Amino acid sequence: MRVWPGQPYPLGATWDGEGVNFAIFSEHATAVELCLFDGPEATEESHRIRLEERTDQVWHVYIPGLWPGQHYGYRVHGPYAPQEGHRFNHHKLLIDPYAKAIAGTVEWSDAMFGYRMGDPKADLSFDTRNNASNIPKSVVIDQAFTWGGDRLLKTPWDRTVISEIHVKGFTARHPDIPDHMRGTYSGLTTPAAIDHLLELGVTAVELLPVHHFVRDKHLADRGLTNYWGYNTIGFFAPDIRYTVSPVRGRGVREFKTMVKTLHSAGIEVILDVVYNHTAEGNQLGPTLSFRGIDNSAYYRLIDNDRRYYMDYTGCGNTLNVSHPRTLQLIMDSLRYWVTEMHVDGFRFDLASTLARELHAVDRLSAFFDILHQDPILSQTKLIAEPWDVGEGGYQVGNFPVGWAEWNGKYRDTIRRYIKGDGGQMAELAYRLTGSSDLYSTSGRRPFASVNFVTAHDGFTLHDLVSYSGKHNEANGENNQDGTNDNDSWNCGVEGPSNDPAILELRERQKRNFLTLLFLSQGVPMLCGGDEIGRTQKGNNNAYCQDSEISWFDWNLDRAQQDFLAFVKDLIAFRKKHPVLRRRRFFQGRHIRGSEVKDLAWFRPDGKEMTDDDWNAGYAKSLVLRLAGDAIAERDQKGRPIVDDTLLVILNAHHTPMAFTLPAHKRGIRWHPVLDTALPGENGKQVTGFKGGEQYEMEARSIAVLRLNGKHEH
Repeated sequence: MRVWPGQPYPLGATWDGEGVNFAIFSEHATAVELCLFDGPEATEESHRIRLEERTDQVWHVYIPGLWPGQHYGYRVHGPYAPQEGHRFNHHKLLIDPYAKAIAGTVEWSDAMFGYRMGDPKADLSFDTRNNASNIPKSVVIDQAFTWGGDRLLKTPWDRTVISEIHVKGFTARHPDIPDHMRGTYSGLTTPAAIDHLLELGVTAVELLPVHHFVRDKHLADRGLTNYWGYNTIGFFAPDIRYTVSPVRGRGVREFKTMVKTLHSAGIEVILDVVYNHTAEGNQLGPTLSFRGIDNSAYYRLIDNDRRYYMDYTGCGNTLNVSHPRTLQLIMDSLRYWVTEMHVDGFRFDLASTLARELHAVDRLSAFFDILHQDPILSQTKLIAEPWDVGEGGYQVGNFPVGWAEWNGKYRDTIRRYIKGDGGQMAELAYRLTGSSDLYSTSGRRPFASVNFVTAHDGFTLHDLVSYSGKHNEANGENNQDGTNDNDSWNCGVEGPSNDPAILELRERQKRNFLTLLFLSQGVPMLCGGDEIGRTQKGNNNAYCQDSEISWFDWNLDRAQQDFLAFVKDLIAFRKKHPVLRRRRFFQGRHIRGSEVKDLAWFRPDGKEMTDDDWNAGYAKSLVLRLAGDAIAERDQKGRPIVDDTLLVILNAHHTPMAFTLPAHKRGIRWHPVLDTALPGENGKQVTGFKGGEQYEMEARSIAVLRLNGKHEH
């Protein structure tokens, strides 16, 4: 086969219309071989080409006459010296770290490991079996796509409403999605999927990992899979499992069509990305890609024994972000997904790991520096999961300007309050108003806080109020996996109940959770399926359940339909009122020319809260008044939009209470617009309540009232 020297950049396999340039980084390799295959099932190479050119530690070659759809892999030669950090094994075919498509999935066998399984020397031994029949092949793609006028939507943070969904789980059982499109990127382009998202009112979907991932061997041995996908092996390739056509890289086009269709509906696409570790695990893991290409460059190793890996992730290894080529890999991947795939932003799994320069989490790390100065990535939505499992890894509130964060403190506080725990008033006030204690001192805005009460890794909302403990038996780990969620609330009875009072209390608690979520300052994130009462039957760690345990059930009963309608109304109410999604923190000061503060807190007797009231451990009820001032939002021409003043009444007590409505001005009336104890009855009180009158609240309920007239201070 005729070959040319080629170029060291771009990395990966690049088709230029006449042939393909291949480029792969390896600092410590002694030789690199490119292996070409006739298809994904081929077990023998049709050609094996030794790369003779090496520029700046990048091995490269150009092959004229190759076309998109070509399957390939690499064999990399070098020392096998685990105690020195090197694990080269040319008997193992390797996935290109820059592969834009990967055909197939790992088929587990002992040949997938660089050492001899069962050998007394363990990973210090050396295995010579060929794994070509078990490793998925990388695929050359044609990057061309007709985007038309598609571009990033750049929905302002204060107008953003996120739904966290799984590509397969959302579409797998939908009766109005064609069978062959269920569970795929294409399924999300169907009218049934788009209509649900639009009618719900979300502005962005946050997709659980879609980078090509590996089904863990221990799960495969038990007949399970890594359903969530937090086990990445290909940072550029959309996972083949979610494609209608897995042939020769066509899934890339399907993914792009999904993004373009969602954009046309005004919905942003945010990817949950896992750059903190890979699917190769610890020293006893398989050799799939990075380990065999340059183990010591790609992974953080223990300094005094480089046989072993630093593990800040709990997954066996940690990517070495301090190495310039590993950092380049991450940045190239991010830019690729924005420039070529048109995604709008990223949620970074265990993001604290990426900030570890040496050992401690560093806000001034190279990772942050490069992101901030990048003209493309700095303009996208960047969301951190601000913790990892290492020492000092919990970093909620500590990420730099430009980042939003999953606010774990918000989740925990709201759960404790709704459950009925005392001593939550001061913490609750911060969480409802954008967590200024976490974000204001660094110059960040309320929308730095991504608020949520449930997410993929825990109970669904329905299960949170229905089970007192986890039921993960289906995972095959004797119910020992998953967190022991002490904040769950079961209304006194675990599991299904035929008691109407119990069922109603559960539904009310669900309404309470989401009412607070969508009334809070910050960016609300809904765990997909919570709006239709999705249940996992008490499983709070369904990471391995690619089954009806995890999939949405679209066969809704009357209670689920009513709850869906309630959630739609909540989101619509939030969008209608800029005072619920301010771009700046409340100051607690009088609005110019008025008699009220922008934010005020009241006791049930109608008097403003004192320091003693905030510190009272027994207090579970309060009232907050949000003044609809003219600076809450401006229209496209910069003119102020005047909003209503809202009153929010919270009663987490197990008994009813009467609340005296504030009266800062004679003649004012408060009109009920929402009461979680009276679903379907909201807004039917036409005359309203005078200031100073009492409003009766049921136990464990929340109400919202609107001041008569616009901007009436």
